[in-house]
Parts: sequence; structure tokens; C-alpha cells
Amino acid sequence: MRGLWDRAGTEEREMAGAGISRRGVLGLGAGLAAMAVAGCGSNSGRPSSGGSGGSGDKATLQQWYHQYGEAGTQQAVERYAKAYPDATVTVQWSPGDYDKKVSTSLLTDQGPDIFEYGNGPTIDMIKGKQVVDLSDLLGDARGDFNSALLDRMSYQGKLYGIPQVIDMQLLVYRKSLLSAAGVQPPQTVDELLDAAKKLTTDKVKGLFVGNDGGVGVLGGPAIWSAGLDYLTVDHEFGFDAPTAYESLSKLRQLWTSKVLLLGAPTDWSDPSAFTQGLTAMQFTGLWTLPVIEKALPGDYGVLPWPKLNATVGEPSVPVGAYGACVNGKSKNVEAAKKFVKWLWVDQTDDQLDFAQSYGFHIPARKSLSDKAEKLKSGPAADAVKLLNDHGHPQNPLLWSPKAGTAYTDALSRIIRSGADPATEIKAVKSVADAELKRITSS
Repeated sequence: MRGLWDRAGTEEREMAGAGISRRGVLGLGAGLAAMAVAGCGSNSGRPSSGGSGGSGDKATLQQWYHQYGEAGTQQAVERYAKAYPDATVTVQWSPGDYDKKVSTSLLTDQGPDIFEYGNGPTIDMIKGKQVVDLSDLLGDARGDFNSALLDRMSYQGKLYGIPQVIDMQLLVYRKSLLSAAGVQPPQTVDELLDAAKKLTTDKVKGLFVGNDGGVGVLGGPAIWSAGLDYLTVDHEFGFDAPTAYESLSKLRQLWTSKVLLLGAPTDWSDPSAFTQGLTAMQFTGLWTLPVIEKALPGDYGVLPWPKLNATVGEPSVPVGAYGACVNGKSKNVEAAKKFVKWLWVDQTDDQLDFAQSYGFHIPARKSLSDKAEKLKSGPAADAVKLLNDHGHPQNPLLWSPKAGTAYTDALSRIIRSGADPATEIKAVKSVADAELKRITSS
């Protein structure tokens, strides 16, 4: 499920100038929309009558997933769908640009009845009534779901996505290399910089945060490290402050200090640089831990991105989840909602299977995390504690792609070119303020 994170650093540029949709769907034009409809074909996966298919027949529903990288995942979701007794559910497995395919399909009447979307539907999908309210599905189970993710998928008190499983990013480190260098696991950004310097040799770099120097993955951690957030609780720009300038300056120091691994054969979401000894520490994802454990059994630990200094900020781990959504244009909305409740609320055995049998993920429900054997010991258990203590949703619902693009571009200029953080953040604030006005006034 690393696809949720792999796209994070690049999608914002692709979505710049988006209108209604976070994924820029209104900027696609009629030509691309027509292509998308043609790509879906005339078979939308539901009866042409739009009803239950005739007297006594079950409803026919189509469910879309992006292409997961883990072997067996597709067969698993097809098995779940086949077992559902109250409708005929067909699964479409979608390689390529899944986000664009979904966004475009929602403009037509040929889209799926049920679909997953990274961190839940966008604010523009919600305001455009392209997805339906799912608040009534959780019932007594609401308190068992990760509350931060429920909040991320909610707007004005209504829930528009049901979290499926949780993924997170974290910092991994080689215990033996830190011990040999006399380095303790870093608790502040200054300690991280100092550790990376001491761990850098002619063969090993101290830290790997992606081949772009952290532009794609450290935007959130840099803000949280300073005790700030993208937006305030009042939905205003949240990080035009001296501590944010300082935190971003530290990322520039990492770049100029020559401690970062750059030009690695694989990027941050793959553990190869770490397992092959190219770096002593790497910012990566929970999904890499089984590979790391196999390559370096017992010789690694996990950490959050550290707080700015001893008195300012907090450690953090970014958290993301695909959410199950129901298309507002579905001709079988109630049947689709009933299936979503059956699979992602009632079928706890399938939910645990989906989280643990195909890759390495955390169930969205606390009671299932307690049953997940893979999460009960070692670094995996430590990772779950980090999520519970320091987890932050990847970005807020009202943080638009246009604002995200502005911030990503600013990060690149700060980290790679030495641009002034205060000037860059104020420019990002101007873009974000305009976007927030657009979103909240529509």
C-alpha cells in the first residue's frame, strides 16, 4: 500500500491549478473525460436499469481498488466480494493513475458504486456531492476506529470514508552502526544532524530521506517538529512562524552537510538502501519492516521524526489510510452502503486478514490491532506505539492540492537552493489563504 505515499511528493505538482477536485479533475477538459468514460466501457458493473436487476434479483455493484503491490491482495478482495450474500459485487483492479481515473469517473454516470481513495475523499468530492454520507454505518464500532483518521475523512460532522488499514512513515536506524559510532538514537533535529555526521563515512551516508533530499516526505514532519500544523483548529494557515523557519533551515543544513544519501538505486519507500548498508538511518514506511527484519534481524530500531529541540515541538509519524467511499451517482446507494458496512465494519476477520496477510499494515480498528500477532513485539510493536503517541494524518482535508504544490515547490527551493524559509512560507501562505477562501465560501 505504499502507493498512498509514493504519489504524495509528485501529485501536488500534477494537481496545480485544480478547480473542484483535489486531483484536478475539472481541469481535464471534455476530451479526457470522454476518454475516461470510453476506458470504463459501457459496462459499469451494474444493471442497465439501475435497479436491482429485476424482481427477486440481487443488486449488482462495482468496487474499485488501486493496484496494490503486495501479492495476493487482489485475490483477497475478490474473495471478500464473492462472499457477500446480499449483492453481486465485481472488483475492478486499476493500475496506472488510479486517482485520475476515479476523479474523472465521478463526473459521469459510469463510475464505480464503491471505491477506495487515499485518506478519504477530497473536500471537493464532498462539497460536490460526489460521495455520500456514511456516518450511520459505524454504530457502536465508532469508538473502535482510529479517531484521527475518522476526523480526516469527515466534514461538518459527517463521515465520508471508512478507513480500511493504516500505513505510516517512520525513521529506521542500524543499531550496530550507531553503537560503533557512539551515537544514541536522536531525540531532536540537532541530535539527528549530529548523528548523521558521525555516521557518515566514505562508504556509508548517515541518513536517507529520499533522492530529493526530503522534499517529498518531510514537509509534514518539519512543521510538526516545530509544534505547528498545516492549518489551525480554526482552519487558518498554521506555520508562518519563526519555529517553522528554523525547522526548514535544519533540512537545508542536512542537505549542505553532505550527510544525506542521494542518487540511491531505489527511493525512500523501498528499504534497499538501508538493508544494503548504503545508509545508517532512513525515513521510510512501516511496510518495509518485514524486508528489513529478514535482512538485518535484531539490528534495527524505529523512531519518529524528532522534535525541533529540547523545548520546542514534538516528534511525529505521518499516518495515512485508504478509505472506502460510496459514489453519490450510484444507482444503488443504499446497497453500496450496506456492502461497505458489511466489509469494513462487520467483517473483522477479513479486516485483520487484509491488514496482516498481504504486506504489513495496522488495522484501522484498535481491537484488531490488539489481535495482530505481527504487531505485538519488536520494532513493529514500537511502531504501533509511535502511531498512537505521535501519529499525524498525512495532511488536513482542507489543505488543497494547489496549496500543497506551493509548499512542495517552496521546500525544494529551501532545501536544494538555499532560499529564505520566511519568504517562501509567506508565499505559500498567500496561496493557501486564497484556497481556503475558495473552499469555505463555495
